[in-house]
Amino acid sequence: MNGADTAWIIVATALVLFMTLPGLSLFYSGLVRARNVLSVFMHCYAIACLMSILWLAFGYSIAFGSGTSGYWGGLDKMFLLGITADSLSGTLPEVLFFAFQMTFAIITPALIAGAYVERIGFGFVLVFSGLWMLLCYAPVVHWIWGGGMLADGGIFGETGVKDFAGGIVVHETAGLAALVIAVLLGPRKDKSKPPHSPGLVMIGAAMLWVGWFGFNGGSQLAADGGAAMALTVTHISAAAASLTWALWEKIKYGKASMVGLVTGTIAGLASITPASGFVGPIEALIIGAVAGILCQEAVGVVRNMLNIDDTLDVFAVHGVGGIFGTIMIALFGAGAWVAQLGSLVIVGVFTIVVTFILVKLVSLITPLRVSPEDETTGLDLSAHGERAYDLMS
Repeated sequence: MNGADTAWIIVATALVLFMTLPGLSLFYSGLVRARNVLSVFMHCYAIACLMSILWLAFGYSIAFGSGTSGYWGGLDKMFLLGITADSLSGTLPEVLFFAFQMTFAIITPALIAGAYVERIGFGFVLVFSGLWMLLCYAPVVHWIWGGGMLADGGIFGETGVKDFAGGIVVHETAGLAALVIAVLLGPRKDKSKPPHSPGLVMIGAAMLWVGWFGFNGGSQLAADGGAAMALTVTHISAAAASLTWALWEKIKYGKASMVGLVTGTIAGLASITPASGFVGPIEALIIGAVAGILCQEAVGVVRNMLNIDDTLDVFAVHGVGGIFGTIMIALFGAGAWVAQLGSLVIVGVFTIVVTFILVKLVSLITPLRVSPEDETTGLDLSAHGERAYDLMS
């Protein structure tokens, strides 16, 4: 065990959990109407709790078990059987590696929540999120990070796909799942109301930015120069994308908005995530600068051309950003084109199929969508019997 590596990953684990609680919760809640704020908090908080238990029970083993099929890790590590404080994963205590990866298993299904807020059943959120993490997310983790079929020595030969911190594993899977759910769920009754609190959106985005240092920097799994470079390029990409998003808004609409500026931040963070272990500051500047415009244009395509109510633009920001960053790894020569593109296609098709099947199956158990009356009242009161504000909007 390396003490410095261990200390850094303990900090990184806390930072990644901080991204969901409270970062993502505040970011998403500020974007919805006031009558649905608490429901967003409930989604993020409850998902974090449920994914933690399921990751302990089965998820970690499916992702990082000793299975040799290439498709899944098996169940030999369920409930951390046989793992003690002295068990090692590289230079880290394995229980710490488990905890670090658990925070990724928490935030990935929580990201999907942005697509279905303001109209979805709470029971559906919990059942779907749990099954999706186990049957979609955890297998993909094994394929790419657990030595499975897309990793080095897998179906693409000695050089497998390069995905440092989750462009495919986290952002592509969450983005495509969000798009599928948004299509099957249908649009909100009233999409015209603006975000109720841009201030909360900014605060949440700022927390996500800080937490992302653990997300990307921690993925080095060591306290070394690689972690420092990953942290640095993460910051540069986020800064560049924030500015280009705001500039593009100014050019198109005559004004740059606060919500737009910080959405650009998230686009830059998502885009650099897969590449953060393979590029330097100049490449990060390019990735971020392009992402701020690319993801903004993707928002328009999903909303206006495809007419899909992905409420908080999960696919356009996270999905498109993660896919773009994964492709840029090959463009900058750090990965093989066949492996990068092939893995995007394989994981993309798998995610769409699994998500579609799960939505259909879970909707047979618990309602997918709340009633029109409950949607009008707001999920805070109708689903949870509470209200964040005296005056609903």
